[in-house]
Amino acid sequence: MACPICNKRKAKRFCPARAETICSVCCGTEREVTLDCPSDCEYLKASREYDLDRRDFDPDTLPFRDVQIPNSFVREHGKLLDALAYAVSLFARENRPLVDSDVVATLRSLAETYRTLASGLIYENPPEYNLQRRLYQSLRRAIDDYKQAEQQQLGLSSTRDGEIRDALILFAQVAATHANGRPKGRAYIDFLGNQFAPGELPDQASNIILPY
Repeated sequence: MACPICNKRKAKRFCPARAETICSVCCGTEREVTLDCPSDCEYLKASREYDLDRRDFDPDTLPFRDVQIPNSFVREHGKLLDALAYAVSLFARENRPLVDSDVVATLRSLAETYRTLASGLIYENPPEYNLQRRLYQSLRRAIDDYKQAEQQQLGLSSTRDGEIRDALILFAQVAATHANGRPKGRAYIDFLGNQFAPGELPDQASNIILPY
């Protein structure tokens, strides 16, 4: 049987995105480009590992490349990072069209917001694209919930705007090293989601953050 995409080569691989068999060439060239590949596809997983191992990353493309977040930041602010990863993962699960480029754009925009807040100014410039704007608002709510939880448990919120800024910058920088640049790519989104055990995300949308 001929591949239904190219109509030339023999169809040999079952494609869960199309629910039919396609050829290996189209699988490789159309993966996360025209094909909306599910995260559990065995060919997608293998290609991501291959790409990550052999990718030549250009440091000049790193978001906020003038900012270097120390390794100690992860140890000292792990709960904040978990709360952000949780919020992105939950939003992505409930909004299938979301892709890595949307997440990166949102993180950059929100990091700029907290960069101005940390300097004493109030200025917000959320993304214009509706899906990115909604993720931006969801992350803002998650941050507010996180600080409120600190207030309730510690009597005050010890997380400063500058630390939130750095957490968002770190997420944007990690995204740049994990995203593969494909139009429908979700390698970074899946990377964040894999930090949580199966069933750890709730069934319904909420503002729940990770417990202390």
